[in-house]
Amino acid sequence: MKAKAQRSICIALVALSFSSALAACQSNSPSDAQNGAAGTADEHRTLTVEVFDRGKPGQPDLNHNFWTTYINDNFGKQFNATVKFVSVPRAQEVDKLNVLMAAGQAPDISYTYNQGVVYNYVQQGGLAELDSVLQEHGSTLTKYLGDDVLKYGKFNGKQYAVPGKRTVLAGSNTFIRKDWLDKLGLPVPTTPEEFYDTMVAFKEKNPGKVTGVIPYAYSLQPANPGLSYIPEAFKPSNLTEEQVATLQPKAIWEANWSMPGFDKAVQYMNKMYHAGLISPNFATDKDGKLSDADISNGKVGAFQTNWDGPYRTAPGTYANLVKNVPGAELIPIDPWQNDAGKHPKNGYSPNGMYVIIPKSSKNVDLAIQYLNWMADPKVTLFLQNGEEGVDYNMVNGVPKQTGTTNSGDKMMTVANNLDYDILSNGIELGDPKKNEAAISTGYPGYEKDVENALKVGMVDYYTNYFYSIPNAADAKNNAALKNLSAQMLAKLIVAKPAEVDSLYQTLVQQYMDQGGKAVEDEYIKNYKDQNSK
Repeated sequence: MKAKAQRSICIALVALSFSSALAACQSNSPSDAQNGAAGTADEHRTLTVEVFDRGKPGQPDLNHNFWTTYINDNFGKQFNATVKFVSVPRAQEVDKLNVLMAAGQAPDISYTYNQGVVYNYVQQGGLAELDSVLQEHGSTLTKYLGDDVLKYGKFNGKQYAVPGKRTVLAGSNTFIRKDWLDKLGLPVPTTPEEFYDTMVAFKEKNPGKVTGVIPYAYSLQPANPGLSYIPEAFKPSNLTEEQVATLQPKAIWEANWSMPGFDKAVQYMNKMYHAGLISPNFATDKDGKLSDADISNGKVGAFQTNWDGPYRTAPGTYANLVKNVPGAELIPIDPWQNDAGKHPKNGYSPNGMYVIIPKSSKNVDLAIQYLNWMADPKVTLFLQNGEEGVDYNMVNGVPKQTGTTNSGDKMMTVANNLDYDILSNGIELGDPKKNEAAISTGYPGYEKDVENALKVGMVDYYTNYFYSIPNAADAKNNAALKNLSAQMLAKLIVAKPAEVDSLYQTLVQQYMDQGGKAVEDEYIKNYKDQNSK
């Protein structure tokens, strides 16, 4: 699924040279590294901070713009420091960060969304321990995040990362062409069976009168190969906590080969494929761009993506669809009902990105002071919205943008400016209800649609089991197993229906032999160790 590739990048294992470089980093005095003792308290220092370069057309200089000026005029002057931003390409952030860490040149404040990458750095001894410095300099920060978020940055019982706080936990939604349903007089499907029958009707009756109709758009992406939320309908509802934790350790939209019911989900997709109901080029559409184009051109009846995917400005599928097909209408639906009549949705955990500080940094104290300053509600409000009365107006306690941050020196290259406000993944007003009310204002023209999509996306929400003990086997084998999973899914979806069961067993055994069993065994061991304490 295209959108999910954005929230969990394929783990890149650190090269051998990285180990040597980290060993060299560890030769620094621990007291110097931990306390940032590069000089006296009065000495002017430079704090380097990572910032994603998203390559957005017209974006300003990422190190010199309205937001960086605000940061330096406020935090910088208060702490006698200059904050220098180091841009990293968003699409290559893991690879780039690995290179910077190996060379001992990673910014004082670096970050990634990938827990496995952070764990690799911890294992190599490349990150500063943060417990004592958080206690000394992070009172506002730790209060804002709370233990439920901070725990995601603990490894081996010690704090090595400061997790950002995710304010929107919805994961994905299934969207359908309501105008097609209306033309055929069909109800909104609420079960897998109804969804299948609706897709058949879309194919046979082609309500859009398009050439090459695609009832259900699907692309198999190697970064996160899976079946979106379809497995939710086939996973038994009576699984124990241990079974869910160990057999579905990854997000539901990824391939969980040992999860009960996953084979049934594969059979469902195989049936869809042979009935001509899914994208014929699903296996080669590795970045989802072909699916986006098909949706925009009015060829697609239904698809799954981020809970807010159609309303985003990039790739702008809904706006392009309406432009190309006047009268087209998309709505979120909830067809993946399980055996208990529920519609479970595996959403995001409450943590956002992992903010880390290299052990080689001599500004560990200053880095935590920077994050602590950023946790101030007034700072968060400014970084996410700008200047009141100029960049936004407060209406019923919710900031409404005026449009000044869409271009020029104030351009936000991502919603809520989260590349600079790295502690908050999503709008943050200090109140969950206000946050929800404010979300829709970030989608001009789609406010009501977004409110409804968020509501649908949170029905029967749950998140994955939290492991305080990282899985080393997963970190080692993750990239190879994801690649293998993509190949397996492609083969199973196109296989002859009579051969799916036997092929499934053969391929899963191959998966287990090539590292899957080691990963599963370690999850089982970690679960038992974690719950025996």
